[in-house]
Amino acid sequence: MPQRISDQAASAARWRLAQQGLSRLLTQDMQRLRRLILPSQLRSSVPDWIAAVNAVVDQYSRASATLAADYYEAERAAARIGQSFTAPLADPPPPDQVSETMRWATADLWPRDPEDPATTPAQKEPLAVRLEQAEVKAERAAQKLAADTGRQTVTGAARQDRLAIGWARTASLGACAFCKMLATRGMVYKQSTVDFRAHDGCHCGAIPVFKGQRFELSDQAKEWERLYREYAAPHSGDQLRRFRLALAEHGHLPATH
Repeated sequence: MPQRISDQAASAARWRLAQQGLSRLLTQDMQRLRRLILPSQLRSSVPDWIAAVNAVVDQYSRASATLAADYYEAERAAARIGQSFTAPLADPPPPDQVSETMRWATADLWPRDPEDPATTPAQKEPLAVRLEQAEVKAERAAQKLAADTGRQTVTGAARQDRLAIGWARTASLGACAFCKMLATRGMVYKQSTVDFRAHDGCHCGAIPVFKGQRFELSDQAKEWERLYREYAAPHSGDQLRRFRLALAEHGHLPATH
């Protein structure tokens, strides 16, 4: 009989919590770097800040990949499929990608003509407000870059491991509607070209599935699937909004019938 695994397996929850702990440490380090941005010297200080962020993201991306590889190998051992396999670590995001992301996060810092129709409401805010908004955007974007490296380690290992058959998404009760919608889709076969989709601040993880195992949605994911199928699926083009409303109305409780 196939071994059953689900998106809420205890080991997956522990890995997700470990990655969240890593994200908290990353956020703390990002907050410390905030002092490098000098409001009176934006043009000279922001590039220095971006260089420092690159170093921090690289450090935490490597740690995320190591955590993910350890998790993958532990899951493989638990599957009792024999034959050793070392999960390859995904590369950290290249410096150009990190720099471009941070330039996006700080784009609203630069002075704009308030009378210019192209100036957005966010760009009209006082500099102190714009700095705070840029900090939040940068922290969430940096978290995604680091967490992606861990998720790519799991999905990449599953694609290379001949005894793996695919991977599935694990999302927490507090995940957003987008992540819960994707989690209801179950296992992705490794031959698929589908990548792990995530947003800034996303804490979802990927679960490897091996030969001799059968992936099943947890009770909470089955409830999300029911809500999506009943309230959102028939409405093409408006599915995510309707799913979000259904989640808000019904909460996260498992289906009782």
